[in-house]
Amino acid sequence: MRVWTRRRLLTSAATAVSAAGLAATTALPARAAAGAARPGGDLADALRALPGLRLIEERQDAEPGYRHFVLGLRQPVDHTNPAAGTFEQRLTLLHTAADRPMVLTTTGYHAILTPWRSEPAILLGANQLQVEHRYFGASLPAGPGYSHLTIRQAADDHHRVVRLFRRLYPGAWISTGASKGGMAGVYHRRFHPHDVDGTVVYSAPNNVDDRDDSAYLRFLETVGTAPDREAVKAAQRRMLLRRTEMVARYEAWATGRGDTFRIIGSADQAFEIAVLRVLFMFWQRATPTDVNAIPGPAATADELYAWLDAWAGLSLYADSAARRYVPYWYQIGTQLGYGDVPTAHVADLLRHPDGIAARSFVPRDIPMRFDPEAMPDIDRWVRRRGSRLLFVYGTQDPSVAEYFLPGGDDSHLLWVPGGNHGVDIADLSPAGRASAREALSRWAGQG
Repeated sequence: MRVWTRRRLLTSAATAVSAAGLAATTALPARAAAGAARPGGDLADALRALPGLRLIEERQDAEPGYRHFVLGLRQPVDHTNPAAGTFEQRLTLLHTAADRPMVLTTTGYHAILTPWRSEPAILLGANQLQVEHRYFGASLPAGPGYSHLTIRQAADDHHRVVRLFRRLYPGAWISTGASKGGMAGVYHRRFHPHDVDGTVVYSAPNNVDDRDDSAYLRFLETVGTAPDREAVKAAQRRMLLRRTEMVARYEAWATGRGDTFRIIGSADQAFEIAVLRVLFMFWQRATPTDVNAIPGPAATADELYAWLDAWAGLSLYADSAARRYVPYWYQIGTQLGYGDVPTAHVADLLRHPDGIAARSFVPRDIPMRFDPEAMPDIDRWVRRRGSRLLFVYGTQDPSVAEYFLPGGDDSHLLWVPGGNHGVDIADLSPAGRASAREALSRWAGQG
């Protein structure tokens, strides 16, 4: 999970519009936008002409050959019920040329407002359109709760984005994303399989049956070497044995920045959750150098605390950060599911049963009910019908102990030996790299 490395986001108030105005977004002809985009027309004018789209800002920070726009698109709160109202979804556009391919990307969380390009966009010399996931960052429907935060509603968001921007970019479209962003890309294809010409997915979990976490437990009991696994477990135990002084330090840190632990409940529970999750999160990112730096028996409290913070991100569990990721945990607890971690080695030191469950991260006044059919439906589609899908995984990544296995035409599953949660096509073997690039070029019409 890449959640704590995301940059601060530009925020904007969502605009309220009528259901009739929303209907016009999809009904209006493309003549105005197409006219603005003709030779001699300006891209900014073409964007303003797209119905339902607001040009928030053109930033002067793009690399040579690109223009960078921050946009807001009027979207239905509920794609099945226009009366539910609308919200403004944050988008970013990196434009190089209308006749180049378009790469549709999402982090699955907040938008990144610096002009970064995904690997497919770089490989193809493509335009890039980034879609912030609904309920994250500035893309917030009004009203309490998250009842319209579902994989289908998000997929329909992406579908409307593609339909609208094809007016300006009629060529090949490729979708991509990593981790939760990759999951969102797969879900989009499940419900709108013909929106794009191909999809590149990195490090995306596929938790088909949330009742069965045995794959995650087996992975974490076999990853790396036995001495290294035991070193991480021993560090966890030492942290819990020094709970009093470490929680006091954690509370002092929160107090010093005016933070609290109301969502999770207490600094003690947040600390325990971080200690349990560090086993997963360490192996998710670890390199051979990191394995050599696991704190040993002589480690001081300061060293243990710093190591825990570096790998489990202690700030994630205090309210100022935790509230930003309530929608993530809501999705985990209602549709996406989650893995588990071994706890037998610290069972005698635990105080908060089921502390790492999604319910711990969502305020109690927000109802949650898990849908056990959502992920099996996605998995069946990927296995039986998912075409032009490319999955790139690392063999050392516990996040993908359960992974997607595509079975449709021109789909590929490629592994990076020893790779972690941050793998790219560039990390594949020469043969795997060539296969991935050939597929991407073929889908984009460049093969």
